Amino acid sequence: MPRYTETNLNITDEQVALKESVHKFCKEVLRPASLALDRLPDPEDVIAKDSVFWHAMKKAYELGYHAAVIPQEHGGRGLGALETHIFLEELGWASAEFAIALGATAFPFLAAANSTDEDLLQHLVKPFAADKAATYIGCWAITEPEHGSDSLMPGTKEFGDPGVCFQTRARRDGDHWIINGQKSSWVSNGIIATHALTFLTIDASKGMNGGGVAIIPLDLPGVSRGHPLDKLGQRALNQGEIVFDGVRIPQNYMIAQPDVYPIMMSATLALANAAIGTMFTGVARAAYEESLDYCKVRIQGGKPICEHQWIQQKLFEMFTKVESARALSRAAMIYNTAAFIPVLELSIASKVHCTRVAFEVAHDAVQLFGSYGLSKGYTIEKLFRDARSSLIADGCNEVLALAAAQALLSSH
Repeated sequence: MPRYTETNLNITDEQVALKESVHKFCKEVLRPASLALDRLPDPEDVIAKDSVFWHAMKKAYELGYHAAVIPQEHGGRGLGALETHIFLEELGWASAEFAIALGATAFPFLAAANSTDEDLLQHLVKPFAADKAATYIGCWAITEPEHGSDSLMPGTKEFGDPGVCFQTRARRDGDHWIINGQKSSWVSNGIIATHALTFLTIDASKGMNGGGVAIIPLDLPGVSRGHPLDKLGQRALNQGEIVFDGVRIPQNYMIAQPDVYPIMMSATLALANAAIGTMFTGVARAAYEESLDYCKVRIQGGKPICEHQWIQQKLFEMFTKVESARALSRAAMIYNTAAFIPVLELSIASKVHCTRVAFEVAHDAVQLFGSYGLSKGYTIEKLFRDARSSLIADGCNEVLALAAAQALLSSH
């Protein structure tokens, strides 16, 4: 059972049951799989046919966790905002990698569900929601070799600069769109995905404002992949490049064009940042709990180190940071899920604060563990590496903060 005190006194029995059941799965399946995959020297082995990665993913799919946010009317679990926060925090507690993989896999299919296009609902959303074997896997293809965080600043003057736009381009050809370009090696699930929610350029004269969003099946002619990245942290998360060479998609698979693109970008970024903030609240909690347990049994100066006042102070600081991360990430998740127009700066604040907290708490945990904190034999060493990656992923914190600051200045 999760070890934090639930401060929402109105939480229902069903929400408590969700928390306990997800935590049990995370403890028994996801965390052991994540630790085992982290030790593999070759990222190709992570996604090999007989890898424990697929065992864990299939177990998650059997429970419907891949379709947690897909509406119930389309076959998903249809979790509400608070339930989604509970769910994602537990996934993050177990494994940042599996949390991100299961979050990213829903992206194309959730976008298809929100489009209300009957063809997409029947041929993409419902088969994905019914999948029990991880045969439908999604990814969010946005970052490029020359465009990363600069693509995540809707509402700024830079977003309309015609000299700055995606190199992945879409051209209309009758009832189809033709896609050319490359997405960089940081696409989560990039090598294993079957479908990509792809952000691209339609009208380059408008800069990033001239973008579009397409759902691209990755078994089409003209799609090729790179190799999975060999990374410092989040090693169980498959990431790799995707190349589009004359890929032809039906007209209705282009679900957003320049007239609505900035709005969709803001909504997608609000959702993604709120999710990342929640996941890394879980990572921070995991690092804190590992430290709390260790400090009760590690003997120095003739007594457990938790009896030394500096250690007590440090544990309290870590606890406070985790609680602040949960409060902010939960507020962002609940508000922006319900709001007609999401408050992007709130989600960015969640992502920036919670990833920073995860890194700071994991950093302090390594200090408490001493030399053991640098050892591969302790979970905290992995948590530290995973947390460090989060300060860059889904937009580096510094650029996201600038985008949020400009949103604050323009709205108040």
